[in-house]
Amino acid sequence: MADVMPPNMLQERPRTPAGLLSNREKDRLIERGFLGLYRWYTARSQETRNWNPDRSFDWRSLNKNLPPEVITVLEGFFAVEQYAPDFTSNLVHLVRRSHGRSHFQLRWGSEEEKHADAWENAVLFSGQRSPQWVEEYKDRLKSQTWELPFPDAIHNLVYTVFQERATQLNYLNMMKIAQGRSEKPHLKGVSDPVLAKVAQTIAVDEAAHYNFFLEGVRMYLYYYPEQTLSAIKNVISQFSMPAAQLVPNWEHFFETVYRAGIYGPRDFQRDVMQVAFRNLGIESRKALEEGIRKTREVPDFDGGNFKTTAIWDTFDYGAVEGDVRRLHVKIQDYEKEIGFDAIDPTEFIENPEVPRTGSSAADD
Repeated sequence: MADVMPPNMLQERPRTPAGLLSNREKDRLIERGFLGLYRWYTARSQETRNWNPDRSFDWRSLNKNLPPEVITVLEGFFAVEQYAPDFTSNLVHLVRRSHGRSHFQLRWGSEEEKHADAWENAVLFSGQRSPQWVEEYKDRLKSQTWELPFPDAIHNLVYTVFQERATQLNYLNMMKIAQGRSEKPHLKGVSDPVLAKVAQTIAVDEAAHYNFFLEGVRMYLYYYPEQTLSAIKNVISQFSMPAAQLVPNWEHFFETVYRAGIYGPRDFQRDVMQVAFRNLGIESRKALEEGIRKTREVPDFDGGNFKTTAIWDTFDYGAVEGDVRRLHVKIQDYEKEIGFDAIDPTEFIENPEVPRTGSSAADD
């Protein structure tokens, strides 16, 4: 399959029929949306999630008798987050021409770095791994480099939606174990308020990351539905967690995570993929794949016209449009608070390609 490049990197642009948005205009609208979302996100992050991995937790009180299974999971969390510099640098380079996205990735990277430090502290203060072991383990991890799972920006944007949701789920389920709420016999009785607070705090960050990337995918889905739906299909067909090929003893870690009830294939289907689909107006994986197949069977018309309405039957476009409108209202409210609205306001512009029905069609 040909690479699906992000719209702002497309070199050849087809002639735009009268009354429709050009790719250049769509790119401008998406970029302005990302810029406004980044500004809002940064302010919100500083106001509500400004925690420190050393000072925000009572590390001395961490349970020194955590079972080996929990330590194995903490090691894995710690290992994956050690690749935060690779995650950040590769993604920043990929989207460096986008102010909103590249600057967000820098902030995202600083938050992921806190996660790495917090999980390292958890391993150290568990008393079951020495500082020397941790240093040697980090050296082993850093001897390998994480690479982007996809070569283009739109696929990586879609990937981060599913990855951040999966990561959030991992940490929420670790929180449940540390709160003594595990349903697994070998983990009953485990309790550690400090670890529970750590897992919950990081999970809140991951939820914020998920929502940022989700808003981005919605904007692409609104203005470039066919390319975005294809990217979603491609990502879920080969999804794996980051650094799965790099972390030592990954199979043992993943088996431990699965046996602990933290994360597994069923969790991905039910609590990651279906949640993301619901947030993107997609009924199911089957509906997604069938819709794309039908759309590809429809040829383009001559004269630069766009494809038939087959693509619009693949997902709930009205719900996506509503979400994109709400995002712009949030951005506009923030701009009014700061004063940007009087200088260079962010605007929402409808995508006129969308088939309108009922009163909407009459109004058109």
